[in-house]
Amino acid sequence: MSATLISGDLAAAEVDVSPATIRKWVQLGHLAAAGRQGRRLLYRLEDVFAAERAVHRRSTSS
Repeated sequence: MSATLISGDLAAAEVDVSPATIRKWVQLGHLAAAGRQGRRLLYRLEDVFAAERAVHRRSTSS
């Protein structure tokens, strides 16, 4: 069974951040793309939620 992959725009909408934030999480190593559709990166929804939790935990502990 494979996980459903979603676009960066949809990933951003799911965790209520901008698509630029998703790109930043990738840049910082909080989130990794799980596939591609043409030039667009695709992400697993559970990875997006995990990245959001990790970033939120970091910002509240500082």
